[in-house]
Amino acid sequence: MTVTGPAAPHSAPDVVALGESMVTFLPTVAGRLADVPSFDRGIGGAESNVACVLAAAGHRARWVSRVGADGFGDHLVEAIGAYGVDVSGVRRDPARPTGIYFRTAGDRAEADHEVAYYRAGSAASAMSAANTDLDALRSGRVLHLSGITAALSDDCLDLLRTLMGTAPTVSFDVNHRPGLWRTPDDARVLLDLARRADLVFVGEDEAEEAFGITGGPDAIRAALPEPALLVVKQGAAGAVAYDRAGRHFEPAPRVDVVAAVGAGDAFAAGFLSATLRELPVAERLRTGHLWAAATLTVPGDLATPPSRAHADRLAALAAPEWGTLHLGPGWTTAAVHEAAEEVRTP
Repeated sequence: MTVTGPAAPHSAPDVVALGESMVTFLPTVAGRLADVPSFDRGIGGAESNVACVLAAAGHRARWVSRVGADGFGDHLVEAIGAYGVDVSGVRRDPARPTGIYFRTAGDRAEADHEVAYYRAGSAASAMSAANTDLDALRSGRVLHLSGITAALSDDCLDLLRTLMGTAPTVSFDVNHRPGLWRTPDDARVLLDLARRADLVFVGEDEAEEAFGITGGPDAIRAALPEPALLVVKQGAAGAVAYDRAGRHFEPAPRVDVVAAVGAGDAFAAGFLSATLRELPVAERLRTGHLWAAATLTVPGDLATPPSRAHADRLAALAAPEWGTLHLGPGWTTAAVHEAAEEVRTP
């Protein structure tokens, strides 16, 4: 799939991302939330994560959202803007607060992982087609959306429905979050949204949980034939992409994981970066894996991606070399490439 639409003016963004970002409180020690004595403040939001990583890699990225007229809103706008993201499309809501959340250390998939959200009635949940800058949303080559926004409110869902098909290329990450939906059946609206997008990211596990689709990537493609490009993520195993030319699978490299939070957003950002550059589908998948690996090897939600030259060199490896790639903490830092990156010949 090639990003459609006329070439954007130099000042126009490559990618516009719409969605809620929250102030995150990360524990200073491991343990139950009840036992954690203090927290470090950060930022978190699937769509703003994508914008931040793309901007850090040199792309023009814009984040559109709604935050409270409070200190947490100030922090979000300033922190995301510091990555080089255009935040001019963020509106302030004097009547509603900025969302926040607390989480325990470790992986979201762990049984004892806890997340406490304080986002009900947040400024972002009040986003609608009437109070959001639609021109700003349609100003880029790609509009990136996610299913998280659809779950925030009926107005947010209607906003996504309004936007589908109106931007040059619509990218949609299903991002199913069961805790945000009133009933499991409510999440079925994500399938309709995905069918209307040009590029879709979905995990094999979340397709089963949200849509009841079993049978692996091919079954997911059969249920989602409409998108020009469908990417099915299979965790540590790799990812499959379907386009008009057929099916493409690329295994993920071996990674020494520090924390898994934010890896899916980084994968989407890497794939979008390679798509904007019109790289072959296999290299788009590999770039997604590499950007995800950058986040997997740090403790927070965001990590600086590898340099373009470094990522391109790794993405172009022959299959045997790619298959033995082993990435650990610090691998994206030029000074430690040879120490942290292990490429072995079978």
